[in-house]
Amino acid sequence: MTCRGHSNINNLSILDLTPPPLVNRPTPIPISARTRNSILFAMVFALLLAVWLVPFVLTVMLLGFAFALLLSFPVSGFRHFMSRRLAMVLSLLILLAIWVLALLFLVPMIVDQVVALVENLPDLTRTLKENVLAALEPLQERGLISHTPQEIASRFSLSVTRSLDVIARNALGILFGAVDFALAIFAVAFTGICLLSGVRNIRAAYLLAVPKAYRGDARDLWDELAHALSRYVGGLGLILLIQGALSATALYFIGVPYYLALGAWVSVVAIIPYFGAWIGAIPALLIAFTVSWPAVLLTVLTFVGIQILEGYVLTPKIQGESLDLPAIVVLLAIFIGGGIAGLLGVIFAVPVAAVLKVFFDFFRARLTTVKSRRGQI
Repeated sequence: MTCRGHSNINNLSILDLTPPPLVNRPTPIPISARTRNSILFAMVFALLLAVWLVPFVLTVMLLGFAFALLLSFPVSGFRHFMSRRLAMVLSLLILLAIWVLALLFLVPMIVDQVVALVENLPDLTRTLKENVLAALEPLQERGLISHTPQEIASRFSLSVTRSLDVIARNALGILFGAVDFALAIFAVAFTGICLLSGVRNIRAAYLLAVPKAYRGDARDLWDELAHALSRYVGGLGLILLIQGALSATALYFIGVPYYLALGAWVSVVAIIPYFGAWIGAIPALLIAFTVSWPAVLLTVLTFVGIQILEGYVLTPKIQGESLDLPAIVVLLAIFIGGGIAGLLGVIFAVPVAAVLKVFFDFFRARLTTVKSRRGQI
């Protein structure tokens, strides 16, 4: 008597024992809306926790986003003559060439001047004190000052020494932290390139997440934000470069030493709206005091001219209407940003205000008030 089940097993081929082929479509796993929302909340919480534990990640993301916006400025220009991919490659090559030239020629000269400035601080302070004494003695003879010139000059020189020392040593710390600085630059550039290359996928995902009836408006909001931010960041980079170059060139012809280091300082602090140019002028004025009174006057005129040029020519022509914010709004944004987040708040106050203005204009043109039917007959 033969077991039928055993016979069937023996008759099976090896192909019958192989697992069924994989199906391309994934098998759905049904979950409730509450579970989905809990998963999304957990993901957002994990992301915020990671940013809180490692703040450098947020800094890299923000700077990478700014770099992507900066790079989109030349990319949009080159796209009139070539494909978007070639425009990105050409923009990156030009940026890399500028960076290499700066590292080979400009940065070593700036480092040398910063080092020389730190080494000569005692002599500069002594010369500055002597010039202040010479200027205060006539005032004392006329009874216009209550303290002696020696007391005023000593306090002034001590304050100047501390300020210049802090500025110079912080600059040295940034310049000599070459490894960390290079890694940070690489991380920012890599993040920016990834964001710029994948912007179409990000835009598509953003539009698909919006209901069909509002996708046209969502596309308009995306375009307005991209235009405002890319114009602001790209224009800001060009304006900072022009201000630094103009100040360094003018100081060179005036005869103020360390002109490259002072020009680099102007480019760094000019990112602060309204106040940056005046903050950048302080070290140049102090060093000009050690040269001559005509040098001081010419330095003052130089920075006043640069401030006028930036406010009435560079910003309107380069950044155009990317901001279109009243001066009082910008000033309030700077104070609020500084009170909330310090220096970073001051730096990001204006672009945040520009983004809020885009949202305000977008919803102002679309929001309508619906009259309630309650009480109507």
